[in-house]
Amino acid sequence: MHPTTIARVLLAGAVLAALAGCSGGSHRKDEAMGSKPPVDHAQQQQQAVQGLPGMPPVLDPHDIYAADRPGELSPVVKDFPSRVYVPNTNANTVSVIDPQTYKVIETIPVGRQPQHVVPSWDLKTLWVNNDLGNTLTPIDPRTGEAGEPVDVHDPYNLYFTPNGKYAVVMASKDRELVFRDAHTMKVAKAVPVSCYGVNHADFSLDGRYFIVSCEFSGELLKVDTEKMKVIGQQKLPFHGAMPQDVKISPDGKKFYIADMMADGMWIVDGDKFGKPSFLPTGKGAHGLYISRDSRVMYISNRGEGSISVFDFQQSRLTDKWHLPGGGSPDMGGVSADGKVLWLSGRYNSEVYAIDTRTGEELARIKVGSGPHGLAVYPQPGRYSLGHTGIFR
Repeated sequence: MHPTTIARVLLAGAVLAALAGCSGGSHRKDEAMGSKPPVDHAQQQQQAVQGLPGMPPVLDPHDIYAADRPGELSPVVKDFPSRVYVPNTNANTVSVIDPQTYKVIETIPVGRQPQHVVPSWDLKTLWVNNDLGNTLTPIDPRTGEAGEPVDVHDPYNLYFTPNGKYAVVMASKDRELVFRDAHTMKVAKAVPVSCYGVNHADFSLDGRYFIVSCEFSGELLKVDTEKMKVIGQQKLPFHGAMPQDVKISPDGKKFYIADMMADGMWIVDGDKFGKPSFLPTGKGAHGLYISRDSRVMYISNRGEGSISVFDFQQSRLTDKWHLPGGGSPDMGGVSADGKVLWLSGRYNSEVYAIDTRTGEELARIKVGSGPHGLAVYPQPGRYSLGHTGIFR
């Protein structure tokens, strides 16, 4: 080979090697949690997911949270003012916080024992679950005004099927999953369950089933969405287990269930629904929240005033943030830009704003007694599956 040709080949090889080195770097700890993950070109060859009939198409079968990137607000909500809605269970009110000033700007009277503030499937309404009041109070997130309560029995928590057809009421005391029309809340089917304390859930990648936690009997249910039927049930292998929040992994293969008595989270293959593994996180593990880049999950440990950080790719805990002075971090959500984790302080009548990059407490805001399932709104996503904001 001619010397000039050899030189050109060597130069081309060096350039390609350099480019390969640049594209393969791992995510640094000092990168913002809201940054987009590196592009995996192999994953761009995506197969179609046969979802629940009527469900919006899955954007990325390798990342169920692909629609939840920083600032990617639906046209439905893009003009809504940014607010944090906090249901005060003991005070029968909802505190409304301006996240820019960290101040309570309004207190809305609602029904008895409000548990969660839940975005509707179509993103247009926030439903306050007045559990002992047996009503749902609608709030217009555009104006912040509350409407006339709707009669719904025992609405401890509220979810929506991925096709937007039904609301699913977690009727904890009634021991039922009640499928209702997503708009009128008229009952379509009440499904009795044999476990105690149905409270949290999340849906599979294709939306065809969902996993439910039963906190008072330490059990999990698997429910067929379309048939509205329990198709699996298992007891968690821990005496006194008390499962709470449920979240699916970005790749849709695993479900994570926080357990406030086992002090960690269970990990179960949703399709197989076999015996779960367990990962200790901290005392009173309660809420689970996904970062805007789908890389990590924040776990609120209510019993010790801390937040654990779980890395999905590494499948391990990478950090733990302790609230200065302690606290009782419970339920909440991540800001639209991914920079702030908002959590209620269940037993301290306060709300915490936490920097998702450093774990620093940005603010501690006094609210009413017994703050529980607060909703940060609006958030990115095409539609809501319920709870305090599960978006796809």
